[in-house]
Amino acid sequence: MERSWSVCNSGSGFSNANIGPGAQYNNNAAGHQYNYNYYGQRLETPSPPFATIPFSRDPDFVNRGDILDQIDQRCSEPAARVALVGLGGVGKSQLAIEFAHRIAARHPDTWVFWVHAGTQARVDEGFRAIADAAKLPGRNHPKANIPQLVYGWLCNERNGKWVMVLDSADDRDVFYGTTSTRNGQPFANSLPQSRNGSIIVTTRDKDLAFRLTGRRQNMIEIGPMAQTDALALLEKKLGSLSDTDMAVDLVRALDLVPLAISQAAAYIQRMLPRSSPEKYLNEFRKSEWNRRKLLQYDGGDLRRDGGASNAILTTWQISFDHIRSKRPSAANLLSLMSFFDRQGIPGWVLNPSRIAQDGMQAIGLDDAADVESDDSSQSTDSDTDDTSFEDDAAMLRDYYLITADKTEDKFEMHGLVQLSTRRWLEAFGQEETFRQQYIERMAASFPTGQFENWAMCRTLFAHARVASDYRPSENTVESWAILLHNGGWYAWSQGRYEDAQQMLDKARKVRKRRLGKDDVATLSSTSLLASVFRDRGLWKEAEKLDVQVMKTFKTKLGADHPLTLTSMANLASTYRNQGRWEEAEKLDVQVMEARKAKLGADHPSTLISMGNLASTYRNQGRWDEAEKLEVQGRWDEAEKLEVQVMETSKAKLGADHPDTLSSMGNLASTFWSQGRWEEAEKLFVQVMEARKAKLGADHPSTLISLGNLASTYRNQGRWDEAEKLEVQVIETSKAKLGADHPDTLNSMANLAFTWNSQGRHEDALALMQDCVKAQQRVLGPEHPDTLSSLATISEWSS
Repeated sequence: MERSWSVCNSGSGFSNANIGPGAQYNNNAAGHQYNYNYYGQRLETPSPPFATIPFSRDPDFVNRGDILDQIDQRCSEPAARVALVGLGGVGKSQLAIEFAHRIAARHPDTWVFWVHAGTQARVDEGFRAIADAAKLPGRNHPKANIPQLVYGWLCNERNGKWVMVLDSADDRDVFYGTTSTRNGQPFANSLPQSRNGSIIVTTRDKDLAFRLTGRRQNMIEIGPMAQTDALALLEKKLGSLSDTDMAVDLVRALDLVPLAISQAAAYIQRMLPRSSPEKYLNEFRKSEWNRRKLLQYDGGDLRRDGGASNAILTTWQISFDHIRSKRPSAANLLSLMSFFDRQGIPGWVLNPSRIAQDGMQAIGLDDAADVESDDSSQSTDSDTDDTSFEDDAAMLRDYYLITADKTEDKFEMHGLVQLSTRRWLEAFGQEETFRQQYIERMAASFPTGQFENWAMCRTLFAHARVASDYRPSENTVESWAILLHNGGWYAWSQGRYEDAQQMLDKARKVRKRRLGKDDVATLSSTSLLASVFRDRGLWKEAEKLDVQVMKTFKTKLGADHPLTLTSMANLASTYRNQGRWEEAEKLDVQVMEARKAKLGADHPSTLISMGNLASTYRNQGRWDEAEKLEVQGRWDEAEKLEVQVMETSKAKLGADHPDTLSSMGNLASTFWSQGRWEEAEKLFVQVMEARKAKLGADHPSTLISLGNLASTYRNQGRWDEAEKLEVQVIETSKAKLGADHPDTLNSMANLAFTWNSQGRHEDALALMQDCVKAQQRVLGPEHPDTLSSLATISEWSS
């Protein structure tokens, strides 16, 4: 019976049991010219140490920090084991090749063995090669146990020092399967722990790396390259790079993965002169189809194993296939994650047991279109499911396909890994299945864009935005519309108008096709899209949609329905922005009277409508009518009313709710109109800081607050402070809204007034002239703002 080795028998020679029946081994050949075995065959003369590295040294190798030094340091210890562990294609094998060549060059008395450890057959082949290289007696016997024969020879310190590289050790069954050796013992038991040898493992599997090395400290995690190293690699492959910025963009687009960079360089060289780094990058950015095509190019590489592809997509698909065969649920999780935005993927959305049990957060009818412009500004089997989910996620982390946030329930993937996963799914006809699963999962998770949901919306928004580029199936198109509607609603509330317009336009079109143009859900998306147009200064577009929504609600719901009144108020706001005071007034009066009758004179909605009507009167200079509303002119009553609204809003909604901040702004405006500058300033500062914290420094509402505060400074003669804020508002407004947006033009006019008050008359006049030219083009020659600016120019020029 053959004996299994469990520990090294260092310094004691070989056991006869490992050589074969009747075989003899003589450690002391003194006085004998030759040794013979049982069959009379002459024993071979041992070879001096040499290296069996199957790859030449890479002239394009880039030394990545101190990784090689770390390997050398660990290998200098007795019985050393070190694992290079990381995602496929990050350069683990290339580092091992370079280190092996350095050891062979510096230490000619050291054996260097290379074993491809991807499969049991390749491991057997590698150990057979070691036996042949060392000319081990008995290796050719039909019953020879080669792994144990090699094991015994490596353990014998008299045979000299050695380094063994186990490359591509990605399958734990190769090392710990019970059938991996002839005697039924795990192959890992055939790896010596003798003082004269070191083992270097390259693997994609973190758990296997730990098993083979025994300590986390013996594992060196290899990630994508540093940017400087990635650029160095690209330059070595292609020669001097004339456009460094473009080269940076290219290596970043390739996620700084060495194999992807080498693959791109090979493609560029293959296609010369009709390709270049710039052309490659442009093609890469055009579409996902282009990226897949480019990343499937395999130009070959002399320093990759013959069975390994030089195409990054194919390289990673090996990992996917392995995971699917070992743990299908983990492969399913990876498939779902590949459709999210690559960063901040929330675990609670991925884990079905932790999604809210009430299902789709479909928009309610009363919430859907009740977005009026205010011009004054889990249970059951969850424990089991959680365990399964965590095991799946752990396997994906072990293969470096995802990373987990240490403090939050969030995951991250490389963009190219996501692309490769989707390509893999396509090959199996599963891409559409998981895309639709993603849409359903997100639609069930993304709430409406109301203030109380902002925190959750912020966490999920990047993923909702990704979904807007996906094509849903007929089975999930309505869920897709819900997701885009809610995402667009949130984007609008945050001043992200481009995202909001894109998402709401798609939601509206889908709902119109599926539900009809008069359906309440369709009208909800239409109303929100109109609000986006209005806030972008696209008043004609907003008016068209506002009119459509108002007429349909009147017909379907009645003239005094809350949704009808909201749509009327929104249309009035659009008219007011265009200077169409009479049309705005007519609607404002209707809304105010209807709300008074249905809700009461002191209801917040009634107060908003009163304020809107007063704003219309004020813009016409009709102070008497405004005074009758007890909002304008009679400041004591207005102040009392606004304080009441503000305090009620604080109590019901919270101090930082947008409606509360708007009411504070209204009260500040009342103080401002009475010349109570200090009180106005105090409130304006509070509103500005709260909006800055809640919405961001570049949100349109924050910019309005900055402009109001600047106006307060200006009226106090604090010109420098006013100018500083106004310049900030102009620059931010230009970047956020555009140079021709009405709010940008208003901020230009305000700065002109400040300059004129400072005595900078020529600068002020020139700025106002620029402003009026833009107003004539954007607003029209008859718009009140245009006429006001023209009057100011006439006054300053006289």
